[in-house]
Amino acid sequence: MNIDWQGVFPAATTQFKTDGALDIPSTLKHVEAMIEAGIHGVIMLGTVGENCSLEYGEKIELLRATVDHVAGRIPVLSGVAEYTTALASRFAADAQRAGAGGLMVLPAMVYKGDRRETLAHFRSVARASELPIMCYNNPVSYGVDLTPDMFRELADEPRLVAIKESSENPRRITDLINLCGDRYLLFCGVDDLVFESVLLGAQGWVSGLVNAFPRENRRLWDLLAAGKLDEARRLYRWYTPLLHLDTHPKLVQYIKLAAAECGYGSERVRPPRLPLTGEERERVMAIIREALRTRPT
Repeated sequence: MNIDWQGVFPAATTQFKTDGALDIPSTLKHVEAMIEAGIHGVIMLGTVGENCSLEYGEKIELLRATVDHVAGRIPVLSGVAEYTTALASRFAADAQRAGAGGLMVLPAMVYKGDRRETLAHFRSVARASELPIMCYNNPVSYGVDLTPDMFRELADEPRLVAIKESSENPRRITDLINLCGDRYLLFCGVDDLVFESVLLGAQGWVSGLVNAFPRENRRLWDLLAAGKLDEARRLYRWYTPLLHLDTHPKLVQYIKLAAAECGYGSERVRPPRLPLTGEERERVMAIIREALRTRPT
Protein backbone atom coordinates (compact mmCIF):
# COMPACT_ATOMS: atom_id res chain seq x y z
CA MET A 1 0.00 0.00 0.00
CA ASN A 2 1.80 3.13 -1.23
CA ILE A 3 0.60 6.00 0.98
CA ASP A 4 1.99 9.50 1.10
CA TRP A 5 -0.76 11.47 2.78
CA GLN A 6 0.51 14.68 4.34
CA GLY A 7 -0.17 18.38 4.12
CA VAL A 8 -3.46 20.14 3.42
CA PHE A 9 -6.48 18.04 2.43
CA PRO A 10 -9.66 20.09 1.93
CA ALA A 11 -12.95 18.63 3.02
CA ALA A 12 -14.38 19.91 -0.25
CA THR A 13 -17.82 21.43 -0.62
CA THR A 14 -20.41 19.93 -2.96
CA GLN A 15 -22.05 22.44 -5.28
CA PHE A 16 -25.76 22.45 -6.19
CA LYS A 17 -27.80 24.06 -8.95
CA THR A 18 -30.65 26.47 -8.25
CA ASP A 19 -33.14 23.58 -8.34
CA GLY A 20 -31.09 21.61 -5.81
CA ALA A 21 -29.60 19.18 -8.32
CA LEU A 22 -25.99 18.12 -8.03
CA ASP A 23 -23.69 20.54 -9.88
CA ILE A 24 -20.64 18.48 -10.78
CA PRO A 25 -18.98 21.03 -13.13
CA SER A 26 -19.04 23.73 -10.45
CA THR A 27 -17.74 21.30 -7.84
CA LEU A 28 -14.83 20.32 -10.08
CA LYS A 29 -14.08 23.96 -10.93
CA HIS A 30 -13.70 24.61 -7.21
CA VAL A 31 -11.50 21.54 -6.73
CA GLU A 32 -9.30 22.72 -9.59
CA ALA A 33 -8.90 26.16 -8.02
CA MET A 34 -7.71 24.53 -4.81
CA ILE A 35 -5.29 22.29 -6.71
CA GLU A 36 -3.84 25.38 -8.39
CA ALA A 37 -3.39 26.92 -4.92
CA GLY A 38 -1.31 23.94 -3.82
CA ILE A 39 -3.43 21.50 -1.84
CA HIS A 40 -1.83 18.11 -1.27
CA GLY A 41 -4.98 15.97 -1.53
CA VAL A 42 -8.76 16.29 -1.45
CA ILE A 43 -11.58 14.63 0.47
CA MET A 44 -14.91 14.50 -1.29
CA LEU A 45 -18.17 13.68 0.50
CA GLY A 46 -17.07 14.60 3.98
CA THR A 47 -19.21 16.54 6.45
CA VAL A 48 -18.53 19.80 4.57
CA GLY A 49 -19.38 17.95 1.34
CA GLU A 50 -22.89 17.22 2.71
CA ASN A 51 -22.42 13.46 2.39
CA CYS A 52 -25.66 12.55 4.14
CA SER A 53 -27.67 14.92 1.93
CA LEU A 54 -26.70 13.11 -1.28
CA GLU A 55 -28.29 10.02 -2.76
CA TYR A 56 -26.08 6.95 -2.97
CA GLY A 57 -25.85 7.16 -6.75
CA GLU A 58 -25.00 10.87 -6.64
CA LYS A 59 -22.07 10.13 -4.34
CA ILE A 60 -20.59 7.59 -6.72
CA GLU A 61 -21.20 9.86 -9.71
CA LEU A 62 -19.45 12.80 -8.02
CA LEU A 63 -16.58 10.65 -6.84
CA ARG A 64 -15.99 9.12 -10.27
CA ALA A 65 -16.09 12.57 -11.91
CA THR A 66 -13.58 13.94 -9.40
CA VAL A 67 -11.18 11.05 -9.91
CA ASP A 68 -11.36 11.53 -13.68
CA HIS A 69 -10.81 15.28 -13.38
CA VAL A 70 -7.91 15.09 -10.93
CA ALA A 71 -6.23 12.42 -13.07
CA GLY A 72 -3.77 11.32 -10.44
CA ARG A 73 -2.33 14.74 -9.62
CA ILE A 74 -3.24 14.47 -5.93
CA PRO A 75 -4.85 11.74 -3.79
CA VAL A 76 -8.67 11.69 -3.89
CA LEU A 77 -10.38 10.34 -0.77
CA SER A 78 -14.05 9.74 -0.21
CA GLY A 79 -15.96 10.14 3.02
CA VAL A 80 -17.89 7.07 4.20
CA ALA A 81 -20.85 8.18 6.32
CA GLU A 82 -23.69 5.67 6.22
CA TYR A 83 -26.39 4.55 8.64
CA THR A 84 -25.40 0.89 8.80
CA THR A 85 -22.15 -1.02 8.75
CA ALA A 86 -23.34 -3.06 5.78
CA LEU A 87 -24.07 0.06 3.72
CA ALA A 88 -20.76 1.66 4.71
CA SER A 89 -18.94 -1.50 3.64
CA ARG A 90 -20.82 -1.54 0.35
CA PHE A 91 -19.92 2.10 -0.26
CA ALA A 92 -16.25 1.44 0.52
CA ALA A 93 -16.17 -1.23 -2.18
CA ASP A 94 -18.04 0.98 -4.65
CA ALA A 95 -15.69 3.90 -3.93
CA GLN A 96 -12.76 1.69 -4.85
CA ARG A 97 -14.44 0.75 -8.13
CA ALA A 98 -15.06 4.48 -8.76
CA GLY A 99 -11.31 5.06 -8.54
CA ALA A 100 -10.90 6.64 -5.09
CA GLY A 101 -7.40 6.43 -3.68
CA GLY A 102 -8.56 6.15 -0.09
CA LEU A 103 -11.42 6.56 2.34
CA MET A 104 -12.25 8.73 5.32
CA VAL A 105 -14.48 6.55 7.47
CA LEU A 106 -16.93 7.86 10.06
CA PRO A 107 -18.80 5.88 12.70
CA ALA A 108 -22.27 4.73 11.71
CA MET A 109 -24.58 7.71 11.49
CA VAL A 110 -27.41 8.39 13.99
CA TYR A 111 -26.86 5.33 16.21
CA LYS A 112 -24.17 6.01 18.79
CA GLY A 113 -22.32 2.72 19.12
CA ASP A 114 -20.44 1.66 22.22
CA ARG A 115 -16.79 0.65 22.17
CA ARG A 116 -17.36 -2.90 20.94
CA GLU A 117 -19.81 -1.80 18.23
CA THR A 118 -17.59 1.03 17.03
CA LEU A 119 -14.53 -1.19 16.75
CA ALA A 120 -16.58 -3.77 14.85
CA HIS A 121 -17.84 -1.09 12.45
CA PHE A 122 -14.36 0.15 11.58
CA ARG A 123 -13.00 -3.38 11.21
CA SER A 124 -15.83 -4.34 8.87
CA VAL A 125 -15.43 -1.29 6.65
CA ALA A 126 -11.64 -1.76 6.60
CA ARG A 127 -12.09 -5.27 5.24
CA ALA A 128 -14.64 -4.29 2.58
CA SER A 129 -12.15 -2.84 0.11
CA GLU A 130 -8.42 -2.66 -0.54
CA LEU A 131 -8.30 1.10 0.02
CA PRO A 132 -6.29 2.77 2.79
CA ILE A 133 -8.43 4.48 5.40
CA MET A 134 -8.34 7.66 7.44
CA CYS A 135 -10.44 7.18 10.58
CA TYR A 136 -12.49 10.27 11.38
CA ASN A 137 -12.84 10.84 15.11
CA ASN A 138 -15.33 13.62 15.86
CA PRO A 139 -17.14 12.94 19.14
CA VAL A 140 -18.33 16.55 19.29
CA SER A 141 -20.48 16.14 16.17
CA TYR A 142 -21.22 12.42 16.06
CA GLY A 143 -21.30 11.33 19.71
CA VAL A 144 -18.82 8.47 19.29
CA ASP A 145 -15.30 8.86 20.64
CA LEU A 146 -12.48 6.79 19.15
CA THR A 147 -10.03 7.00 22.02
CA PRO A 148 -6.27 6.43 21.73
CA ASP A 149 -6.52 3.01 23.35
CA MET A 150 -9.16 2.05 20.77
CA PHE A 151 -6.74 2.98 18.01
CA ARG A 152 -4.10 0.85 19.69
CA GLU A 153 -6.55 -2.06 19.54
CA LEU A 154 -7.26 -1.35 15.86
CA ALA A 155 -3.56 -1.25 14.98
CA ASP A 156 -3.73 -4.81 13.61
CA GLU A 157 -5.97 -3.62 10.73
CA PRO A 158 -3.41 -2.76 8.02
CA ARG A 159 -5.79 -0.61 5.97
CA LEU A 160 -6.33 1.83 8.83
CA VAL A 161 -3.44 4.15 8.13
CA ALA A 162 -4.42 7.65 9.32
CA ILE A 163 -6.50 9.47 11.90
CA LYS A 164 -8.38 12.72 11.47
CA GLU A 165 -8.48 13.90 15.09
CA SER A 166 -11.41 16.27 15.65
CA SER A 167 -12.08 15.81 19.36
CA GLU A 168 -11.12 19.47 19.96
CA ASN A 169 -8.58 18.12 22.45
CA PRO A 170 -5.01 18.62 21.19
CA ARG A 171 -3.77 16.39 24.02
CA ARG A 172 -4.95 13.52 21.85
CA ILE A 173 -2.06 14.01 19.42
CA THR A 174 0.48 13.29 22.14
CA ASP A 175 -1.59 10.47 23.63
CA LEU A 176 -1.87 8.79 20.23
CA ILE A 177 1.87 9.04 19.64
CA ASN A 178 2.65 7.76 23.12
CA LEU A 179 0.33 4.76 22.73
CA CYS A 180 0.72 3.97 19.03
CA GLY A 181 4.09 5.43 18.04
CA ASP A 182 4.23 6.12 14.32
CA ARG A 183 1.60 3.49 13.48
CA TYR A 184 -0.83 6.13 12.15
CA LEU A 185 -0.49 9.33 10.15
CA LEU A 186 -2.10 12.03 12.28
CA PHE A 187 -4.21 14.81 10.77
CA CYS A 188 -5.61 17.86 12.51
CA GLY A 189 -9.35 17.93 11.88
CA VAL A 190 -10.25 21.20 13.63
CA ASP A 191 -9.22 24.31 11.75
CA ASP A 192 -8.57 26.54 14.75
CA LEU A 193 -6.30 23.96 16.40
CA VAL A 194 -3.90 23.42 13.51
CA PHE A 195 -1.06 25.46 14.99
CA GLU A 196 -1.04 23.43 18.19
CA SER A 197 -1.60 20.14 16.40
CA VAL A 198 1.36 20.55 14.04
CA LEU A 199 3.66 21.51 16.91
CA LEU A 200 2.60 18.32 18.69
CA GLY A 201 3.21 16.08 15.68
CA ALA A 202 0.29 16.22 13.23
CA GLN A 203 1.46 15.47 9.69
CA GLY A 204 -1.60 16.72 7.85
CA TRP A 205 -4.58 19.02 8.06
CA VAL A 206 -8.12 18.22 6.92
CA SER A 207 -9.39 21.76 6.54
CA GLY A 208 -12.75 23.40 5.91
CA LEU A 209 -11.83 27.07 5.39
CA VAL A 210 -9.34 26.09 2.71
CA ASN A 211 -12.44 26.05 0.48
CA ALA A 212 -12.49 29.85 0.76
CA PHE A 213 -8.83 30.75 1.35
CA PRO A 214 -6.74 28.02 -0.30
CA ARG A 215 -3.57 30.07 -0.83
CA GLU A 216 -3.45 31.44 2.71
CA ASN A 217 -4.21 27.95 4.01
CA ARG A 218 -1.31 26.42 2.09
CA ARG A 219 0.97 29.28 3.17
CA LEU A 220 0.13 28.67 6.83
CA TRP A 221 0.85 24.97 6.44
CA ASP A 222 4.20 25.64 4.77
CA LEU A 223 5.26 28.02 7.53
CA LEU A 224 4.30 25.56 10.25
CA ALA A 225 5.99 22.65 8.49
CA ALA A 226 9.16 24.72 8.10
CA GLY A 227 9.15 25.75 11.75
CA LYS A 228 8.82 29.44 10.87
CA LEU A 229 6.65 30.02 13.89
CA ASP A 230 6.74 33.81 14.13
CA GLU A 231 5.52 34.19 10.56
CA ALA A 232 3.03 31.38 11.05
CA ARG A 233 1.70 32.97 14.23
CA ARG A 234 1.04 36.30 12.50
CA LEU A 235 -0.83 34.60 9.66
CA TYR A 236 -2.70 32.36 12.10
CA ARG A 237 -3.93 35.32 14.12
CA TRP A 238 -5.37 36.89 10.98
CA TYR A 239 -6.93 33.58 9.95
CA THR A 240 -8.32 32.43 13.32
CA PRO A 241 -11.65 34.33 13.29
CA LEU A 242 -12.38 32.56 10.00
CA LEU A 243 -11.13 29.22 11.32
CA HIS A 244 -13.58 29.47 14.22
CA LEU A 245 -16.37 29.09 11.62
CA ASP A 246 -15.29 25.46 11.22
CA THR A 247 -16.35 24.56 14.76
CA HIS A 248 -20.06 25.48 14.61
CA PRO A 249 -22.98 23.12 13.84
CA LYS A 250 -23.63 25.28 10.76
CA LEU A 251 -20.05 24.97 9.53
CA VAL A 252 -21.29 23.89 6.08
CA GLN A 253 -23.33 27.07 5.59
CA TYR A 254 -20.56 29.23 7.08
CA ILE A 255 -17.84 27.74 4.90
CA LYS A 256 -19.95 27.86 1.75
CA LEU A 257 -20.80 31.50 2.41
CA ALA A 258 -17.11 32.34 2.87
CA ALA A 259 -16.17 30.44 -0.28
CA ALA A 260 -18.89 32.19 -2.30
CA GLU A 261 -17.67 35.60 -1.08
CA CYS A 262 -14.21 34.64 -2.31
CA GLY A 263 -15.55 33.65 -5.73
CA TYR A 264 -15.68 29.87 -5.29
CA GLY A 265 -19.12 28.51 -6.07
CA SER A 266 -22.40 29.30 -4.37
CA GLU A 267 -23.69 29.11 -0.82
CA ARG A 268 -26.55 26.79 -1.79
CA VAL A 269 -27.10 23.84 0.56
CA ARG A 270 -29.54 20.94 0.66
CA PRO A 271 -32.26 20.69 3.29
CA PRO A 272 -32.45 20.07 6.14
CA ARG A 273 -29.74 22.72 5.98
CA LEU A 274 -30.97 26.15 4.88
CA PRO A 275 -29.05 29.25 3.79
CA LEU A 276 -28.19 31.75 6.49
CA THR A 277 -30.50 34.68 7.08
CA GLY A 278 -30.90 37.73 9.29
CA GLU A 279 -28.56 38.56 12.15
CA GLU A 280 -26.67 35.28 11.85
CA ARG A 281 -25.83 35.89 8.23
CA GLU A 282 -24.73 39.46 8.90
CA ARG A 283 -22.54 38.33 11.81
CA VAL A 284 -20.76 35.72 9.68
CA MET A 285 -20.48 38.11 6.75
CA ALA A 286 -18.83 40.68 9.02
CA ILE A 287 -16.12 38.15 9.92
CA ILE A 288 -15.56 37.28 6.27
CA ARG A 289 -15.48 40.90 5.11
CA GLU A 290 -13.05 41.92 7.83
CA ALA A 291 -10.75 39.06 6.81
CA LEU A 292 -10.93 40.16 3.19
CA ARG A 293 -10.24 43.78 4.18
CA THR A 294 -7.15 42.82 6.18
CA ARG A 295 -6.04 39.94 3.97
CA PRO A 296 -2.24 39.51 4.01
CA THR A 297 -0.49 40.39 0.78
